[in-house]
Amino acid sequence: MDREVVEQKLESLRRCLQRIADKCPPDPETLARDPDLQDIIALNLTRAVQLCVDIGAHLIAGMEVPPPDTMGETFDTLAQAGVIHESLAMQLKKAVGFRNIAVHNYEAIDWAIVHAIASHHLGDFTEFAKVMACRETPEQENHASK
Repeated sequence: MDREVVEQKLESLRRCLQRIADKCPPDPETLARDPDLQDIIALNLTRAVQLCVDIGAHLIAGMEVPPPDTMGETFDTLAQAGVIHESLAMQLKKAVGFRNIAVHNYEAIDWAIVHAIASHHLGDFTEFAKVMACRETPEQENHASK
């Protein structure tokens, strides 16, 4: 695992989460009426999801496990390997679902749901970032076991 790559992605994730927190209005109705806020929040949420998937995939690449077939399976694989808790994996998989809707426009976005994510679930991303920031590289693990 290239620690520098992970650190750069974690910093990008921090910036996305800060942007969402700074711009999230107090109520979903305001978000539903403001296309600029919608763009800022949806874009930064999709980036946050993608960054978590990228960080997870980067970690998995250094493990002796089969690579995940989907973005959501990235978090299942991490949970099965004991890197993150099942509950966090489930929340991040839900975030992938949001990301897919936002990016591919599979259906109309429900801004009340986006507001709920932005208001109550940024901690899921923060928790993931904390776990990844504390994670040792395989080289560090090998050195520690000698």
